[in-house]
Amino acid sequence: MRTSELEYDFDPSLVATEPAHPRDAARLMVVERATRTITHAFVRDLPRFLRSGDALVVNRTSVLRARVLVRDAASGRATEGLLLEPCAERDCWRILLRQAKRFAPQTLLQLVDHAGIESDDALELIARDGEAWIARLRPGARGGDVAAMLERSGHTPLPPYILKARRDAGIEVDDDEDRAEYETVYADHTARGSVAAPTAGLHFTPELLQQIGAQGVPTHEVILHVGAGTFKPVDVEDLRDHPMHTESFHVPASTLATLEATRLARSNGQARLIAVGTTTVRALESLPEPLPSSSEDDTERGAGIGGLTNILISPGYQFRHVDALLTNFHLPRSTLLALVGAFMGMQAGASTGADAAASTAASTRASMEFLRDVYAVAVRERYRFYSYGDAMLIL
Repeated sequence: MRTSELEYDFDPSLVATEPAHPRDAARLMVVERATRTITHAFVRDLPRFLRSGDALVVNRTSVLRARVLVRDAASGRATEGLLLEPCAERDCWRILLRQAKRFAPQTLLQLVDHAGIESDDALELIARDGEAWIARLRPGARGGDVAAMLERSGHTPLPPYILKARRDAGIEVDDDEDRAEYETVYADHTARGSVAAPTAGLHFTPELLQQIGAQGVPTHEVILHVGAGTFKPVDVEDLRDHPMHTESFHVPASTLATLEATRLARSNGQARLIAVGTTTVRALESLPEPLPSSSEDDTERGAGIGGLTNILISPGYQFRHVDALLTNFHLPRSTLLALVGAFMGMQAGASTGADAAASTAASTRASMEFLRDVYAVAVRERYRFYSYGDAMLIL
């Protein structure tokens, strides 16, 4: 598909600079694919749109304090950076640094914490890697792993568009407050590996999850560690030429069993699998086909399935596991928007040959036209956009 199809008219004043309070007070646009109807509600109304037998799947990754303010221990030169992804070598990460060319290998950069105090935690620059640096994280006297080091000396990695919107509006927010807000209530803090939050999950409260469970909709989990590439704009003419980022994921055995059970019940219209967020979709749709059966080795099944994924989902994609999607409103020219566009035009089955190509092209156009219509409604109705913004449920 053409990247120009991922554009839409937007009002920058709709960028949310903070989340709704309470979390489930965010607005919820409910989109019915089959009838192309739209209902306006709130996230707290979500139970109205679920039914007993459905299954909710969430991404329980936890966010690292991956934005760093650093000072060159020798020259005193200061800059900021963002950890992108871990390298194969232990405690090494790729990191984007402002004014990266001003530094040399073996430079030691001291971290300045969220209270503005220079700590003894540090990064050692090793080598350039394209636009980034490879750096080794060196904990100070307090020790600990990378997550512990960043928790005390790093900063919440809010997306640049939130920081810009705050600067433009003269808004200041304490980093500890953002640390609490930019994390789901169900995050597994032993699984700190994301440099961005799975933002659809930010809308849930413990009370809402309890209410959903009480009506016969269990919650299951995956882990997908969100990388900075999720925000990378598509700047090629054809989406297929976009260099898709890679993220690690794990789907536990209990969730695999739910996928199998839902697949069996789906044929009778008795169950739907509802993914919370595009990251959950990416994890589930990255699973092998067929899934391992319960008769296979118990040890292997107990461990679940994990690995790396660089799956790019765009209109025409045939979803294997996900029936409904709860998601936020996304940036134009993004792979996230392409995934949502694909979900707007889900198809059952596929043709072959020339007929298939023509059908896919027509489906892509229809999906993206519908998506743009939905986003136009969101802009007109003043929905709040992006990471701290409102939500959309596609059924």
